[in-house]
Amino acid sequence: MKIIIIIFIIANITFGQTINSFKQEQLQKLDSIAVQDVPQNAPGIAVGIVKDGKIVYKKYAGYANLKDSQLINESSRFNIASNGKQFTALAILVLARDKKLNLKDDIRKFFPKFYPNISEKITIENLLNHTSGVRDVYDLWSLQGITWWKNSFDNQDVIKLVQEQKELNFKPGTKYLYSNTNYMLLAEIVGKVSGKSFVAFTKELFKKLNMPETSFENDHTKIRGQIAKAYFNFGTWTDYEWIWNVHGDGNNFSTLADQLEWEKIVQTKSNRFLGKDLIEKSQKLTQNSIIKSYGYGLEFGDYKGFSYKFHEGATGAWKATTVRFPSQNISIVTLTNTGKAIPSMQTRQMADVVLGIENTKETFLTKPQAVGSFVSVEDILGIYQNENDFTFQFEKRNDELFLIRFGRNDIKILRESGNVFHQSNDPDFKQEFKRNAKGEMEVTAYYTSHAPYTLRKLNVDWSNFDYKKLEGNFINEETKVVLKFKYLKDKDFEVSYSNKTNKALLISPTKLVMGNYTLEFENNEILLNSDRIRKVRFKRFNQ
Repeated sequence: MKIIIIIFIIANITFGQTINSFKQEQLQKLDSIAVQDVPQNAPGIAVGIVKDGKIVYKKYAGYANLKDSQLINESSRFNIASNGKQFTALAILVLARDKKLNLKDDIRKFFPKFYPNISEKITIENLLNHTSGVRDVYDLWSLQGITWWKNSFDNQDVIKLVQEQKELNFKPGTKYLYSNTNYMLLAEIVGKVSGKSFVAFTKELFKKLNMPETSFENDHTKIRGQIAKAYFNFGTWTDYEWIWNVHGDGNNFSTLADQLEWEKIVQTKSNRFLGKDLIEKSQKLTQNSIIKSYGYGLEFGDYKGFSYKFHEGATGAWKATTVRFPSQNISIVTLTNTGKAIPSMQTRQMADVVLGIENTKETFLTKPQAVGSFVSVEDILGIYQNENDFTFQFEKRNDELFLIRFGRNDIKILRESGNVFHQSNDPDFKQEFKRNAKGEMEVTAYYTSHAPYTLRKLNVDWSNFDYKKLEGNFINEETKVVLKFKYLKDKDFEVSYSNKTNKALLISPTKLVMGNYTLEFENNEILLNSDRIRKVRFKRFNQ
């Protein structure tokens, strides 16, 4: 044990002396950010920075395996989850370059049993930038009451579930909605076109990219190498058995060294097999798409005035973040095996240091700019919602005002000025009430970790409304899920499905919210919406 620690410390000192791209003060800040969520005797992190095609910073901290005291190092393999999507997209681009497929091909060329009633084309390109409308299988499994990570499903289970779907979230090519299913199907297309399994095809690809420790996994019993085991902490560090076999959307195991090698290729646009044109294409948006936020397994956005490309990956306690600033030719990659770390935040904190962004620079308002007109509690009471069906409810209990949000504890809020309130146990969470130009009451929520968002109060005439008419049983033929509605009181309903019983709130005569689901009544049917599944149709039936 002592020998291991001594070697680790010496390695860090030696490495620190080799870096000449940052000042000592910057290095200290980067090191501090890297280890901020890595306490003693805990799992940890691997992070690196590439600039102008050269590695200018690396840091390893924490344990890959707590049982045998193995430290995280260059050989530690992490599940990079959705960060693997860029390599699934790359495999598709290689086959398109070699004329083995066309990005405009309809996916039913490869899956002839899919969506027989959909007349519009669903192209490979639609899968690549999440404009296909294909529903996310993780959300479908959740609706069925299946906890996906407790199962050993594979891509054929995905095919079977998608094959049962008769409808899409929306018309292909018209909207963007992230769906992991898209990349699972892309993996299967690679297999069908190449004549090899997707895992075998990409294994050869990674070899040509000088990434020998990177691979997609379709058999959890055969994952090779030194795995950085994933750990949660609910009072004590706890690992879990990884038994998942679905791949393409993620399930990609890699080392920091391999990921930095890929960043070097992206920056220098140099790899004999890929060639400059294909590398450049992989970093662009898909051609002629109305979607400007997602390309080939890569998101596009703006960070504090800097244009950048990025992706996040998360599966259990494994999390990964990659950010690229093309104009500055800088990439930062963070891999973790701890549920305590938040690499999406840490990586951007490092970007602040590297780009010279002042920590005090505020990118969004965290509190109202001025005190507005006095608003009475009676005017505040009611249900508020935004365009994404996110809902607040304000209720008076024994002369105290409470904020009710699904999935969270009811919280007492306190007035701090004429129209501004805050959460009783967290004063940074503020609610500002104002009337809009139409005279409708709105609430804007402020917090230190996110941009403000606004919800509008719903004004509904409930007189003579028959709540009991909504009771009954509804079935979705695609998933065989049954929803059973029971009226409780006021606007509260009980909904049973897939061995679960949840409360639902009626927010309009035709709409309920239940956890992260929105249920819309349409004639004698219900359309269910969630994060990545939309318009899942349930028909009333007599039981």
